[in-house]
Amino acid sequence: MDEKTGEALPSAVLAERVGWCTDLVAGMVSTLLCEHWNATDVDVLASGMDAGGRKLPSNAWMALRRLGWTVSAPEGVKVNDRIVRMAQESAGRALRSAKWRAGLVFGVLVTWPADPLGRTPAEWDAVREAVPGGEHLPSSVIKARTRQSAGFLKSNGRLPVDVFELEGVPRVARMLLLSACDGQQATIERDEADPLRALLRLQLPTRPDPKGYRDWAWVACPITLPPTVPASAVLHLPALRITGVTVQADMAYTHAVPKAQRTAHTVALGVDWGLNTLLSAGAVRLHQDGRITALGQGVQFRAAGVLAKQHRLRRLSEHLHAKADQYVRLTGGSDHHELTPKLDVLRIETGFVSDRRSNLNDALSWAAARWAIDQAVAAGATVVCLEDLRSMEAKGMGRTHNTRLSQQVRGQIADRMRHLAAEVGIAVVTVPAKNTSKLCPQCLAPLRHRKAPDRPAVSGWKWAICPNQTCGWQGDRDQGAWRRIAARGLTHQARTVIDRPGGTMVIRSVVDKLEAAAEVSPTTETNRKDRSKTGPTRHHKATRPAPRRRRAPSPAGPCGPAGKRPEGHAPTGRTRLPRAAHRHQGVTTTSTPTPGHRPRGAALGAGFHLHAHASPPRWETIPETQSDSGSLS
Repeated sequence: MDEKTGEALPSAVLAERVGWCTDLVAGMVSTLLCEHWNATDVDVLASGMDAGGRKLPSNAWMALRRLGWTVSAPEGVKVNDRIVRMAQESAGRALRSAKWRAGLVFGVLVTWPADPLGRTPAEWDAVREAVPGGEHLPSSVIKARTRQSAGFLKSNGRLPVDVFELEGVPRVARMLLLSACDGQQATIERDEADPLRALLRLQLPTRPDPKGYRDWAWVACPITLPPTVPASAVLHLPALRITGVTVQADMAYTHAVPKAQRTAHTVALGVDWGLNTLLSAGAVRLHQDGRITALGQGVQFRAAGVLAKQHRLRRLSEHLHAKADQYVRLTGGSDHHELTPKLDVLRIETGFVSDRRSNLNDALSWAAARWAIDQAVAAGATVVCLEDLRSMEAKGMGRTHNTRLSQQVRGQIADRMRHLAAEVGIAVVTVPAKNTSKLCPQCLAPLRHRKAPDRPAVSGWKWAICPNQTCGWQGDRDQGAWRRIAARGLTHQARTVIDRPGGTMVIRSVVDKLEAAAEVSPTTETNRKDRSKTGPTRHHKATRPAPRRRRAPSPAGPCGPAGKRPEGHAPTGRTRLPRAAHRHQGVTTTSTPTPGHRPRGAALGAGFHLHAHASPPRWETIPETQSDSGSLS
């Protein structure tokens, strides 16, 4: 609602006004980035000190003002100082994030390998030493920057100087960071009567180019909060962004949560990554005598259908990109070519497919993270031991599996798992993945991997068998891996450290002495009652007559050779069971023909097989009769 006129604003009008304000902010952000997108200014901002030796503020807009990096609105446009703050905050965040990329690209360039497609072990050690924090950096990140630099080398005949030559000025996100404002630009209050509703008030322009303060008006926007926001949480000013004709608010809030402990854990949930079985998890307990036992047989989070859809969308995206590139070559960059409209349509469709992939990854990561934390809460675990696969490379499993493995959103799942675990006071510790699937969880002997449990002589990777005769453990590869991960996390919990860049809990390395104690003892079920028969069955006196017996004779049945029909659903008014319910089936049950197997029943449309029939409709076979015994269905 426009508070100045009292007019109720439709969502399209609100999105239009927010879009005008966003355009003003984005223009100033682009100006700031173009002026300071260089190594010197980024280093000055990242140093954290101004020219006088004073520490820069943590807020990006305040740091930029301390350094004298100012910006103003376009000529003839009037904005208040809070709009300029939002522009400086967005630009400062982008410039600060460029420092890490600059150090990464510099480390890759100074240790450029002889063969960019295959580094030697010595070259890998050199590049990790040159990159800040490269010791624990995923190999895929370094490979991606190497391919990017190799593409620049191929196009220009030389390597780039730094990341600022390799990458252009970044695009500006069209959003309003209201967190950089104060009460003169935006306020938010929670409804006392309904804790799931809040009122956001902010100043928005009434025209695309406001000439004065009269062209700005206060707008009251009621917001419905999701039920995940606690009633006692303190709300903060959100970030506004436009999706279509809707304005979405990324709400931030603060509330008290239990503090996660770094040590003193007795129950841990081990989580192992898989391919089609995305997550395999289970809990183990550390006893006072040092024994470790498993709590149950473990569970699995299967996402084969979602991952298959993601794979189909990826192939569709690649096809659209290849087709668009071909149109670009044919048009030669001309805007008047007859293929230009088709190229525009392809680009729009490519954006839609990219959004679908992003939304699917987002939903999958939240679902997997929530599932894992729910398992930890149900098992009473105080720590989740997550396998560290940052340096894993997808290779050796075929082109299709390698691609699908590389497309999994493990990083998003891990981040959101930490977010959800923090709300319930559960620690998430990253555990080294060395030999988690190679050694037996009960005796630490090297496992023999087979294709399936019923094919013990065929080599594979899914089923694991312990060759130790005294142990004899066998099971799914992932089921053994989560036991090893959880046991390793409990025995090495004293070596848990806080990773400075991200604030995450990490176990850096494995100690042989502690690893020897990470054996999961087999559980012996001693609480089961012996049900062996030791004598004649004891006769129990019936407390009532035979159940469900009619107190009235059965009614006369229909005319036919069967006579009267007894109670129940099995009709007797026919000489034989009709095959496939007289073939009056409401759905098609014919299976897909396969070479070498064509059942006669399926060929005739009677079902999947001669002995698989659809049940006949009850109203065709069971006559309606009255009885005082009630229904048995």
